[in-house]
Amino acid sequence: MKDNKKKSTLSYEDSGVSISKGDAFVETIKPFASKTTRPGHIGGIGGFGGLFDISALDYREPIIVATTDGVGTKLLLALEEAKHDEIGIDLVAMCVNDLVVQGAEPLFFLDYLSVGALQPEVATSILKGIANGCHIAGATLLGGETAEMPGLYTKGHYDLAGFAVGVVEKRKIIDGKDITKGDVVLGLASSGIHSNGFSLFRKVRELNLDAKSKPSNEEALRPTKIYVKSILAAIKEYQVNGISHITGGGLTNNIPRIMPKGLCAKINLDSWLVPEIFTWLAEAGPIKEAEMLRTFNCGIGMVLIVPPDEAQGISKKLTYEGEKVFQIGEIISESKAIVYSGRAFS
Repeated sequence: MKDNKKKSTLSYEDSGVSISKGDAFVETIKPFASKTTRPGHIGGIGGFGGLFDISALDYREPIIVATTDGVGTKLLLALEEAKHDEIGIDLVAMCVNDLVVQGAEPLFFLDYLSVGALQPEVATSILKGIANGCHIAGATLLGGETAEMPGLYTKGHYDLAGFAVGVVEKRKIIDGKDITKGDVVLGLASSGIHSNGFSLFRKVRELNLDAKSKPSNEEALRPTKIYVKSILAAIKEYQVNGISHITGGGLTNNIPRIMPKGLCAKINLDSWLVPEIFTWLAEAGPIKEAEMLRTFNCGIGMVLIVPPDEAQGISKKLTYEGEKVFQIGEIISESKAIVYSGRAFS
């Protein structure tokens, strides 16, 4: 006998994806994005692609520089604390700091937010942070993507990725090739752990849950410092031969990325006071000093290598721009790309 019972129809929302929520979210974030507009930006967000007119900028031989990054397992701490308003600053920082090390001025930024189910309040908080980071860096929030993928993420979890594009005059590219013996190594203070090494941080915290003295999650979540405007101001007036963003790999792996063959950065670990959060990690782990130096920034978020006769002037300029500057070493002739003297951790 034929069954005449009609089946109920299904919609995309029945599978866990809400197009209407997504559309409403885009409208909500448009005012935040509009506040990041800079010369060269054409139109607003919400189109199939963002438009930027590079001819509107004053460059003779513009070289485009592009980066992409995320914030790693720092997201799990943000979720644990239900604090989502600054993780977007981290996302922007991790990308634009990688641009400025090559002398590039950030132009625009795009974000990718992926969730199991869109929570408009959380997503709006994240995007506010991204817009804030773009404002600090002087970049336009040109567009992005919010993807709902039910079944792929644990309830309430999300992931973030960022993409930044900048420009530098061809003759002003900073790539480390001009580094010479006798150059001075300057370190700029970090704002904390930044966005690397959090898997190890979380492991140490898990092993020390009952410890009376341990860093707060709020301290650990402090946003990555954006160095763009201070460094751009400094390289406009002074010669800088190399810059290294101290991210995953710490000083040990990031400084060698810009060192010419046969030259070595000799770093004096006694030249700056390591912040307490890193001292706690080293002791509570316990973690050996060598492991700390190749995992965390240990208080130095950016390294500049400059001619000795420029060191004092550029230090003063960076200090004026709000940075805390340390003279942490010098360039010597050596087969290794980096060597240490002194002790960062007792």
